[in-house]
Amino acid sequence: MLDPSSSEEETDEVVEVERKEVTAPKTAGARVSPKRATESPSGLQPSVRGSSARPSSPSPSVASDKEKDDLEKMQKEEEERKKRLQLYVFVMRCIAYPFNAKQPTDMARRQQKINKQQLQTVKERFQAFLSGDTQIVADEAFINAVQSYYDIFLKSDRVSRMVQSGGCSASDSREVFKKHIEKRVRSLPEIDGLSKETVLSSWMAKFDTIYRGEEDPRKHQQRMTASAASELILSKDQLYEMFQNILGIKKFEHQLLYNACQLDNPDEQAAQIRRELDGRLQMADHIARGGKFPMFVSKEMEGMFIEELRSSVNLLMANLESMPVAKGGDFKLQKLKRGHNASIIDMGQEDENTLSKSDVVLSFTLEVVIVEVQGLKSLAPNRIVYCTMEVEGGQKLQTDQAEASKPTWGTQGDFTTTHPLPSVKVKLFTESTGVLALEDKELGRVVLHPTPNSPKQSELHKMTVAKGCPDSDLKIKLAIRMDKPQNMKHCGYLWTIGKNVWKRWKKRFFVLVQVSQYTFAMCSYREKKAEPVELLQLDGYTVDYTDPQPGLDGGRTFFNAVKEGDTVVFASDDEQDRILWVQAMYRATGQSHKPVPPTQVQKLNSRGGTSNQLDAPISQFYADRAQKHGMDEFISANPCSFDHASLFEMVQRLTLDHRLNDSYSCLGWFSPGQVFVMDEYCARNGVRGCHRHLCYLGDLLARAENGAMIDPTLLHYSFAFCASHVHGNRPDGIGTVTVEEKERFEDIKERLRVLLESQITHFRYCFPFGRPEGALKATLSLLERVLMKDIVTPVPQDDVKWVIRKRLEQAALVNYQRLSEYAKVEGKKREMYEHPVFCLASQVMDLTIQNVGRLVTPAKKLEDNIRLAELVIEVLQQNEEHHAEAFAWWSDLMVEHAETFLSLYAVDMDGALEVQPPDSWDSFPLFQLLNDFLRVDYNLCNGKFHKHLQDLYAPLVVRYVDLMESSIAQSIHRGFERESWEPVNNGSGTSEDLFWKLDALQTFIRDLHWPEEEFGKHLESRLKLMSSDMIESCVKRTRIAFEAKLQKSSRTTDFRIPQSICTMFNVMVDAKAQSAKLCAMELGQERQYHSQIDNLIEETVKEMITLLVAKFVVILESVLAKLSRYDEGTLFSSFLSFTKPGMDIADGYVTFVRHSQDMLRDKVNEEVYIERLFDQWYTSTMNLLGTWLTDRMDLQLHLYQLKILIRIVKKKYRDFRLQGVLDSTLNSKMYDTVRNRLTLEEATASVREGGMQGISMKDSDEDDDD
Repeated sequence: MLDPSSSEEETDEVVEVERKEVTAPKTAGARVSPKRATESPSGLQPSVRGSSARPSSPSPSVASDKEKDDLEKMQKEEEERKKRLQLYVFVMRCIAYPFNAKQPTDMARRQQKINKQQLQTVKERFQAFLSGDTQIVADEAFINAVQSYYDIFLKSDRVSRMVQSGGCSASDSREVFKKHIEKRVRSLPEIDGLSKETVLSSWMAKFDTIYRGEEDPRKHQQRMTASAASELILSKDQLYEMFQNILGIKKFEHQLLYNACQLDNPDEQAAQIRRELDGRLQMADHIARGGKFPMFVSKEMEGMFIEELRSSVNLLMANLESMPVAKGGDFKLQKLKRGHNASIIDMGQEDENTLSKSDVVLSFTLEVVIVEVQGLKSLAPNRIVYCTMEVEGGQKLQTDQAEASKPTWGTQGDFTTTHPLPSVKVKLFTESTGVLALEDKELGRVVLHPTPNSPKQSELHKMTVAKGCPDSDLKIKLAIRMDKPQNMKHCGYLWTIGKNVWKRWKKRFFVLVQVSQYTFAMCSYREKKAEPVELLQLDGYTVDYTDPQPGLDGGRTFFNAVKEGDTVVFASDDEQDRILWVQAMYRATGQSHKPVPPTQVQKLNSRGGTSNQLDAPISQFYADRAQKHGMDEFISANPCSFDHASLFEMVQRLTLDHRLNDSYSCLGWFSPGQVFVMDEYCARNGVRGCHRHLCYLGDLLARAENGAMIDPTLLHYSFAFCASHVHGNRPDGIGTVTVEEKERFEDIKERLRVLLESQITHFRYCFPFGRPEGALKATLSLLERVLMKDIVTPVPQDDVKWVIRKRLEQAALVNYQRLSEYAKVEGKKREMYEHPVFCLASQVMDLTIQNVGRLVTPAKKLEDNIRLAELVIEVLQQNEEHHAEAFAWWSDLMVEHAETFLSLYAVDMDGALEVQPPDSWDSFPLFQLLNDFLRVDYNLCNGKFHKHLQDLYAPLVVRYVDLMESSIAQSIHRGFERESWEPVNNGSGTSEDLFWKLDALQTFIRDLHWPEEEFGKHLESRLKLMSSDMIESCVKRTRIAFEAKLQKSSRTTDFRIPQSICTMFNVMVDAKAQSAKLCAMELGQERQYHSQIDNLIEETVKEMITLLVAKFVVILESVLAKLSRYDEGTLFSSFLSFTKPGMDIADGYVTFVRHSQDMLRDKVNEEVYIERLFDQWYTSTMNLLGTWLTDRMDLQLHLYQLKILIRIVKKKYRDFRLQGVLDSTLNSKMYDTVRNRLTLEEATASVREGGMQGISMKDSDEDDDD
């Protein structure tokens, strides 16, 4: 974009366009832009188009119709272009000199939005992370969170739609992930030294790293900072460029308009505003006189409308008046005081508004730069010279000293003065060499009278030589720069004569002074005077060019200022000076007529003629150039003659389109710069606030209806403004309401209601994942506002509730339909990829989804329904997570919505369950899935759908338990019949199978988490009772098998305890352990089932120990029977006494005991049972020995009997003590009796022939190695 300040330079494009325009043939048609004329000349010149070489059309009428349509199209385009150019002129003036609005700095900063390509890039980055292709280190929990976020959010079609609508930003993605992981992190176990907040921040940092990818974060931050700054405030050049893009204005067109409108000249812009306000006052007077009012809702509003127009202009005048002019007096005038617009307010105020000479105050800054002195020849080269400078009435300054051979300085002196024609004195001195000289010697002086128009560069001036100085041709080179104060608009010498002031035709120095925004004065000054000699207040005057006046000598070009009863004639010696004076006074008077220089008129009348434009100022050059390019009509157009309401509607619509297509997720909000221009345009051109917001609402609704994301808060703001205005609350001070505004408001209100209801119906898709934040809640609030009849009476809550209920009922249907379609498509895709035909080769890749799996089996239908249930739960969870807060006031309606949604799913669920084969339990995962979700939801637990689910599955559960009970009973019967009693884990094969089945059944029923307490207790009670019965049966069958096993075994010392006996004991042990888990009631039933089965097990174990001990006793009895043959006095004893039997009987018994002890200790899992068994075993066998010896109290034991018994008793005592039998049991009375008897018998036998041969009862209670 070209810098407007360097407007002397034209672009190559402009020059090229000018060349083409000069060479183009003249046409009588409408003027078009040079660019268009050069691009498509045939569209404007039928003769050229007709002569072009092309085949003739077979149908001339068709060809002519086409040409006519093309011409009409071009004319419409040309009209549109002209309209945009004119609109751009108005917008440029608003930007160039704003006096009503400022760029707001408190607007919310908008985030950069994500487009489709960026979304795809983000997806690829997350996919790369999940595939392990990045260097980011993460734990399993974070990877699972990212995977869930990727599947649920990034791959969602709702996010794609949000991106398409322009409402998705990187901030939205980040906030959704943060909300997604918060629950996950909170559910993690506590770790010492690591807080949950640290984990959250670490995860978010990793998320940012994945999201950013390989981009340099510093560059990203710089880019974001720059974009944020441009979003906050824009310079004028940036605003020009923005509206060039909005209105389709070319660069060279902007340059032409900028220069011709003099947008860099604040005086011209202020004058333009004064003319516009004056025109608006005239328009108000015209409407009041002519009675052409807009149609209002009430006739009484017509008078109010005129007052509002005048009041609005009054306000603008006050705003303009408050704009700083420059240093000067504090003189202010009343607002409505223009001479040719005098209203009743101005009567009697003329004296009060008259300027005095003291009101006009000017302050000038002078810079005097002394460069060098020439012609200084009489002084010696080493003499010191210097200069002094002073402004009349001010201080005196001195340059540095220099030698006469090189009198150069370059010294600058700064002065301030209030004299428009100051006197500047510069003197040249040399230092006196005389001893008695008091002052330095003056060599020469020069007195100058600069003006602000004087040349700024250094010039040579001849000095007046002092007496006694031989150098008569002294010249001094200096520059005087006199700055023009801001309140001085122009100055120079003019010839003038008037009726009331300047009554003699005389050349005077004039200054055009601006005292305030509406007060200007022509003041004449004399040299060295601060106050004007005479002044003319320009209020009510009209300035224009005139022909030379006869009888007036002096001056070459004339112009005058005319007012009723007064005419002041001015003359200048230069045409350019006259044009500048007229332009400056034209701005000051605020007149509607724009003076045209005679030189320009002559040029217009004689086109193609050469005219000398050297006298014309640069502004006139730009005006001529703009006229040459067809821009003059846009610049000179009277703004008051345009329908600014329609023009503003156009620029606002185009600005909104531009805003929605920029890189920010604006949601319909304008940028601060755009708001500033809109505010300024409306205030300056009288666009009504209600019309502005109605147009805005209409444009926003049109975009929202086409899928764009619009912030409901913005809609609410504009709607509230319009509603307040239409119902007479004057939000902007305007009390009049037109019929058009009211009708348009009602139409907008209805459209808004339909849109809001549609958005609530599609809330999952209009506000996906609760984004934009707070938008759904704002939508509900706006709907409540729209349903109000007026702005005072609130709508009954029941009415609002009814509307929302209906919308949510419809939302349930919409959500379920889309969910079903998604599930079907997903299922068919999965089915296609899993189908064996699809995997054959690439030639079947065009296999259609409809041809795959035509026959839907019950299992497939159930699988699809389970997948659908997962999606249903996911939807309800997302509704609760992202949308429940917005519906907090209507939480019961959200519960109804969820029930409606589930009822729609219930139809498909019932259909899938009906086709399942009888006694099929594959559907239980579906119940568990749904019930696990519903039972933890406070609102849905035992709700309508939940009860329906229970009613469906209660018979299935009962049937399942019945069949399992029968199956387990049969397995017990068959299992024990074929039981081999081989050890399996903690018991036998049959017992392990039984306990596993009982535990699995109870676990399955427990995992169902049946929600109805009564039925749940019934199921638990039944399963506990069943377990008790099954374990009882197992115990009894084991007891029977145990007894049968013992009966079949040997009765001698050859008996070895088999593995099966130990296994049976282990079954009892396992049964006792399992009964504690399977048969115990946990809900206050005193563990009755558990206690019953425990008693049974204990009794059975006792019986089994008793049976086994009895077996051991029988074996000992068999040993003792063999010893009985050696009793004294029997026939066999006399014969057996001649033999020498060994210790085989004793050794065989000891081996049997030790083997049995080791087997039981190693194989039986319960220590208590073993100790009990060993105690009974020891006691019973010792009692048997005691009884046997007691029976032979009167007999002396045979030596062989004694040896065997001593060996058995000693070994038994030692072995049982090693097995842990207590001493109290070992050293029983019976043991003492047996020990004493054997000791006595040993003593008797020791005196016999042969003795005991080393066998003795001695130390029988100690360990020996024998």
